[in-house]
Amino acid sequence: MSPESTGQNEHYLRVLRRRFRTWRGNRPFWAGLFTMVGGLPIAYFPYANMHLGNITLAMSTTAGAGSLIIGVLLITLGLTMWFHHIVRVFAGVAAILLALISIPVANIGGFLVGFLFALLGGALSISWAPGEPKPDPTDTGAQGLKTEDAGPGTQEPEPEFHSTAAVPQQQPEQYDTTVEVDGGRHRAG
Repeated sequence: MSPESTGQNEHYLRVLRRRFRTWRGNRPFWAGLFTMVGGLPIAYFPYANMHLGNITLAMSTTAGAGSLIIGVLLITLGLTMWFHHIVRVFAGVAAILLALISIPVANIGGFLVGFLFALLGGALSISWAPGEPKPDPTDTGAQGLKTEDAGPGTQEPEPEFHSTAAVPQQQPEQYDTTVEVDGGRHRAG
């Protein structure tokens, strides 16, 4: 064991935090979170009762089932953004449409709180793109130089791939590109 290895002495909370940061960076985390937070007030307010002293104020509407469905769908879309980020554009568009539908159906979109969070989450999901991995600065090129050591105006050489197994190379098919007398139409037609 070398004195530089800190893996065994590292605190488990630091390890969990680093793993969470890596997980969060590979998906539209904030888009999913905002979409789920937007779904909660949309689903909750039509079924909530506020007590003001002896007065009970019920905010339920005739479209309570519709707002529950919209809220549950928004929460599901937020989870989809987290765990299946390949369909992030579809989930973002669906979240925006459900947020817009929640305005007339679910108490003005959960009193505009759920509407704004769902709209922001959908927009973030559409605009999110996976990042490219950063090149390792200690990685050496084909000439044994570090990328910082290369002079100005020099290009990095393309990496060469060497294979021990012989792989046959495919040759492109040769097509006849001459124009025929009939204007290039098929002979049968």
